[in-house]
Amino acid sequence: MEDVWALVFRVGAVWLALVLALIVVPSALGVSLGISEAYMWVLVKTLEWATVRIEKGVKKPQPQMLKTPSANGIIERDETTMEEEIARLHRVNFEFSDIFYFCRKGFEAIVEDEVTQRFSSEELLSWNLLTRTNINFHYISLRLTVVWVIGVVVRYCLLLPLRFTLAAIGITSMIVGTTAVGQLPNSSVKNYLSEVVHLTCSRILVRALSGTIYYHNKENRPQKGGICVANHTSPIDAIILTNDGCYAMVGQVHGGLMGIIQRATVKACPHVWFERSEIKDRHLVMKRLREHVADKSKLPILIFPEGTCINNTSVMMFKKGSFEIGGTIYPVAIKYDPQFGDAFWNSSKYNIVSYLLRIMTSWAIVCNVWYLPPMVREEDEDAVQFANRVRSAIALQGGLTELPWDGGLKRAKVKDTFKEEQQKNYSKMLVRNGSIG
Repeated sequence: MEDVWALVFRVGAVWLALVLALIVVPSALGVSLGISEAYMWVLVKTLEWATVRIEKGVKKPQPQMLKTPSANGIIERDETTMEEEIARLHRVNFEFSDIFYFCRKGFEAIVEDEVTQRFSSEELLSWNLLTRTNINFHYISLRLTVVWVIGVVVRYCLLLPLRFTLAAIGITSMIVGTTAVGQLPNSSVKNYLSEVVHLTCSRILVRALSGTIYYHNKENRPQKGGICVANHTSPIDAIILTNDGCYAMVGQVHGGLMGIIQRATVKACPHVWFERSEIKDRHLVMKRLREHVADKSKLPILIFPEGTCINNTSVMMFKKGSFEIGGTIYPVAIKYDPQFGDAFWNSSKYNIVSYLLRIMTSWAIVCNVWYLPPMVREEDEDAVQFANRVRSAIALQGGLTELPWDGGLKRAKVKDTFKEEQQKNYSKMLVRNGSIG
């Protein structure tokens, strides 16, 4: 029995030594040994081969077998106003046929509305050897099955243990490093060491995701005393951004492991954490954020104005609070490549543990990050207009669909005011046409 434990210890020691030497140390130093590049090359070639096999295996190739998902979804909508739609049915008076317009809109919303489809995983062009639920996937062969089985073994028996080890090292290093730095008196040395710890640990955590990130327009990176706003797809968005620069996070105080990390990091970096009761006090939140932005020596605040995760295809309504603080806004667009792994977190379907398991058993996390030119609020612009302008810039750069809906509809019902607005519009149209009065 002692021999077995000795063997396990030796194997574990060798495993840890290899991880430290080949991944952790190079990551901490910001260098690459070419392992990630080689892995991505093999992965891309494998997925290309799988796509070719699927296309060749179809007896009667048809365009729809590997079709590109339509931007309009499965329903073809005619973007016209209510008055134009109903005018096709009659010219002046109220008619019972008006109900057909509202029925059709209701059926469209039930089958496929603009909001709920943004909270399901993005449809792929072809099978990525991760799942067989893709609606475009119709063909399988013995070779594809063998490759898929090999992929399962590699992902669960090699990549998962490796990534778990790296994540444990990264999180432990973050807690120990920030706690140690937090004991130092406030000074430029403390700020420098805090940034080094955050950057180093973020790089290790990105390697734990097999992350390949492309940063564009680095000259526009957020500066101290500013506010960085970005579209939100996943909890790992923060890690993706801190891999290239340090930020002061804003959020609610949590318990468990997340709470331990928050309490450790706030000692070394001016993160802004709120208690559950405080975060409901809008004036208190605004006051603390304004005080942070007013200090030009503090790190830029990182905020995700959507307030919830969207499925990497769209940008939904930005809450105006972030744009009432003042200061310079630094927009950032994040776009993940779904071919290698689905980064979207559907919090209504998966808890954080299930989500992290899905992420760590995917092939890799590949994404592009664009730093947009800084923006400031104009004199004749209110907070809502400013938020919409920033959102439009992010959507345009990231190739994302811009939607006016509140991401809170993910868990809440549509406000009565939206329904009342449609009722008022219809009533005004009847009055104007002379059907009433």
